[in-house]
Amino acid sequence: QVQLAESGGGSVQAGGSLRLSCAISGVTASNNCMGWFRQAPGKEREGVATIGRDGRTSYADSVKGRFTISMDNAKNTLYLQMNGLKPEDTGMYYCARKRTWVACGLSFQTSLYNYWGQGTQVTVSS
Repeated sequence: QVQLAESGGGSVQAGGSLRLSCAISGVTASNNCMGWFRQAPGKEREGVATIGRDGRTSYADSVKGRFTISMDNAKNTLYLQMNGLKPEDTGMYYCARKRTWVACGLSFQTSLYNYWGQGTQVTVSS
């Protein structure tokens, strides 16, 4: 049974930083395509970043240069380092595992991901 558990969210002022973690069990994360998504109140869930089994990463334009996705294979844990946070980054952040590792970073379509965590809240104040 694949399980994903996010942590590390919180409240910060604009310009601050947070590091989100996603503990993964039931699957070897490094063999998969993993992603971070977020959902603001009243908005659809959107992709933030992905990392493939080859280590390649992809980012939404809105976070490029500020967020970094990474994987600790020994801990089977996914991370999202978020710097230069803006109020528009506020939302619930989710980690997810894509159904297939193929074409990992080509699409943030949520239907391509079949396992999701419960989410961790990030709030950025101005």
